[in-house]
Amino acid sequence: MSTKLHEMSLCMTLTISGDALLWGFKDGRDVSGDHFRKLLFTWHTPSLYGTTLESHQAGEVTVTILPVEQVIAFFAEPNFMDIVSWEMGTDTAQHMLQIAPALHEAAQNGHFIPSYDAFRNGQLQWTWDRSAQELADIDWDMLEGLEDFGEGLKGLQAAFSAAVVEAHYATDAAMADLRREFPALFNNAKKPIVADSPAAFTENEWLSAMGWRPDTAPFRPALQLLEPDELDDEWRLRLVLQDKQDSTLLTPIRLHVDGTASGQWASEWTPHVVERAPGWVTRLLEALPRMADDGELLAHAISDDSAWTFLTKDSRILLEDGWNVMLPAWWEAAAKRKPRLSAKVAAEAGSGAGGGGKSESLFGMNSLVNFDWRIAIGDSELSEAEFNSLLTRNERLVRFRGQWIYLDPAFLEQIRRLMDSIDPAEGLSLQDIFQLHLLSELERDKVKASWDGEPPEDMDPEEEARLQLEVELNGHLMALLKQLGQPSDLEIIPVPQGLRAELRGYQHQGYTWLTYLRKFGLGACLADDMGLGKTVQFITYLLHHKPVSEQPALLICPTSVLGNWQKELARFAPELNVMLHYGKGRLSGGALDDALQGIDIVLTSYTTALMDQETLQPYMWSSLCLDEAQNIKNAQNKQSAAIRSLNAVHRIALTGTPIENRLSELWSIYDFLNPGYLGNQRGFQIRFANPIEKHQDTERTAQLQQLVKPFMLRRKKKDPAIQLDLPDKLEMKVYINLTAEQGAMYEQTVKDLMERMQKLEGMERKGAILGALTQLKQLCDHPMLLTKEAELAEEMVQNEDGREALVLRSAKLERLVAMVDELRDEGDSCLIFTQYVGMGRMLANVLSAQRREPVFYLNGSTPKQERDRMIERFQAADGEGPNIFVLSLKAGGVGLNLTAANHVFHFDRWWNPAVENQATDRAYRMGQTRNVQVHKFISLGTLEERIDEMLESKMSLSDNVISSSEGWITELSNDELQDLFTLRRTW
Repeated sequence: MSTKLHEMSLCMTLTISGDALLWGFKDGRDVSGDHFRKLLFTWHTPSLYGTTLESHQAGEVTVTILPVEQVIAFFAEPNFMDIVSWEMGTDTAQHMLQIAPALHEAAQNGHFIPSYDAFRNGQLQWTWDRSAQELADIDWDMLEGLEDFGEGLKGLQAAFSAAVVEAHYATDAAMADLRREFPALFNNAKKPIVADSPAAFTENEWLSAMGWRPDTAPFRPALQLLEPDELDDEWRLRLVLQDKQDSTLLTPIRLHVDGTASGQWASEWTPHVVERAPGWVTRLLEALPRMADDGELLAHAISDDSAWTFLTKDSRILLEDGWNVMLPAWWEAAAKRKPRLSAKVAAEAGSGAGGGGKSESLFGMNSLVNFDWRIAIGDSELSEAEFNSLLTRNERLVRFRGQWIYLDPAFLEQIRRLMDSIDPAEGLSLQDIFQLHLLSELERDKVKASWDGEPPEDMDPEEEARLQLEVELNGHLMALLKQLGQPSDLEIIPVPQGLRAELRGYQHQGYTWLTYLRKFGLGACLADDMGLGKTVQFITYLLHHKPVSEQPALLICPTSVLGNWQKELARFAPELNVMLHYGKGRLSGGALDDALQGIDIVLTSYTTALMDQETLQPYMWSSLCLDEAQNIKNAQNKQSAAIRSLNAVHRIALTGTPIENRLSELWSIYDFLNPGYLGNQRGFQIRFANPIEKHQDTERTAQLQQLVKPFMLRRKKKDPAIQLDLPDKLEMKVYINLTAEQGAMYEQTVKDLMERMQKLEGMERKGAILGALTQLKQLCDHPMLLTKEAELAEEMVQNEDGREALVLRSAKLERLVAMVDELRDEGDSCLIFTQYVGMGRMLANVLSAQRREPVFYLNGSTPKQERDRMIERFQAADGEGPNIFVLSLKAGGVGLNLTAANHVFHFDRWWNPAVENQATDRAYRMGQTRNVQVHKFISLGTLEERIDEMLESKMSLSDNVISSSEGWITELSNDELQDLFTLRRTW
């Protein structure tokens, strides 16, 4: 026997959303919220014993909110404390204690159904199945009158629905199973049915349509569209009852707007017809209001337009609403049998394009190709007269050669406009043919299907027309496109005898590819990764075409690599006559005409090409090549416009980064290579850039790849075939011109030194030489090292304009930034060695700001603990650490394992090759799994180049001449010093 220490009244009401509002009284007074929760929910685990429940003040009482998903379970097993005696202070509380156990059991046992009312309002909810045994004793009519159940039973239904979800559908996997088993339950998102409209189904009909309950009727209703025939030349729509035992038996019936039906059917069907006819009428009046006439539905013949509307729109709506719809058997095929317009290319087009390897352009993007129009519907071809006859009939559904077809007048008019816009007598351009054919049939169909019959509002009209037109190629052009799509299948062209290099396999293929595209006048973008030898491939191409080129080639590149191109041309193809068009002494007019006689290639910079646009424009260059072609990525600026205005037999772009930030950069390069091929800039933005960049449109991405692929050859270091071809360590020298500022300061420093050499002797002379040596080496790196503007440099780095000005003062720094941008965009990492602390700090600051990523800098003053931390993070296996590491040559040149890097830059040169090799071996050592590329920067015409020549020629390499110190330079005579230090103008 237990003694009750507390006697209280429990009151509750349900909100319309199913939450329970609870409060209590003791001795006629409100029980405080905290005290109430402690007493009522002492053993309630789901609410953490009441601690997670919220309280709100409602008038003079404090109510505790029990969330909807806990309501049924709580009242089914309230588990009140023994020391509290609860009396139900409201009818709702009393009834909840009585019915909750039965509702909880029904929810657990699966005795529930989806709510038709909720479905009609665009929601998925559950309600009880009143036929369930455990719910047989509940007086639903009495409960319906209780306002405290949340507007009738809505609150109770919400609580029950939440209990069902908790019991059966609380996980994503369970909901996925439900969606697979009953997909129709989730097809209500299109638009909720207006709540006060007549019910389209009875609940049982709807549950049957959803598949939740079996349909007991011996038939299924269907709407059947009958086409005109010999007996009846009009379209008709009728309601039929399809026998479930024999689906070929159809019984037509007549429906009346008063909800009755008439006709002849089996007598045992009558109860089912009488019960369901009102619902059929309601549903059809909602879906097809125009079909009601004289008190009867579907009573009369319908027009061609109505039949068209039913086939294309109404039938889809009715299917979504659960109707069976029976359309003519030919409809599905006819829907795919749209007229197709194609241009059949003349048989002789392209027949001369496969000539000898040294032939000049036989084609070109603007070459015109003869063709004839072809109009086809299904397997039948129409004459132009037959097509025009169809246009004049202005009908949507017609019989044509014994087959039904549907014709959209707007679609036919579009074809007619397209035919009128292109005159077969003038021909199609090769550019049009490439665009039309490269977009595969499958991809075009997918794009058109995605329009759902209507092109997007922002669709470029030019594109809309292009996607409707097909092209039938002849054998010659088919072969051409096949070869363009498979560069590896091209017949390899022999390497010209004048080449002083051994081409690797992929380089030989690249040179062949460039030559092949030249035969057709098609621009080519060679987009190999940095370090794969784009330069030597283009030089081989130049040698191959030297015997037949009446005009020289023109190469435009950044100023910082002009000298590098001179060096590489002299190294790989000494027989090519090279002319530099740069600087104060450059020629124009007749003088330039004379100078170009016998010249094979002219080198100039992007800046000079802009300034000398009028000078360079009159020439038809044998080829026009842009190195680092991303320099014209902004199509709107004057430099890009000037370069596009130059004339050439063949255009080539060399770049390791055809896209740096936006697709418009790719358009700019391609508009240089093959003007107009990707359309105008606005059309390209609408057609490709916006869908791909903003919406990651995979269809448009695939289309653009298809169009771009034939004219771009891109190989990456990670490609298996490339890795097999490359040596383990690839060393390359990067020759760089000084800027005008660097050159002037260099010459002044040498002049001052040589004047002092006339007066100084002994240790003073040696000290002056070493001091000048340091100054000259620092000048090659950056003039601010000499002007002591370190603080100003740190400030300039912080904004883009200042950083650009800082970079442009050093040709080395400008080149390094471009190369690091390229390798980082490929996901590679690098080490950068320099001898000077100020330079190292500037490099770290500039690259960090430029790349918006952390950059490590290690020098002799770096504490050991910090040094170890940087190495550990750089080497981190997860790849999350910094990927750029700037190091002092002496502090970072030995004893470190930095195999996370696969590029090594020597920003300034050391005198002993062994010292540089030791630094390189920080990356090229045991544990390195990738090819390592070593880039040695050399300032042309300076002491850096002279000493590099001495190292290369192995002259005086004994330890007493060139050693790890620079003392040997102080022993040179004044004439030898002059020869070593003087800035040479050769390059």
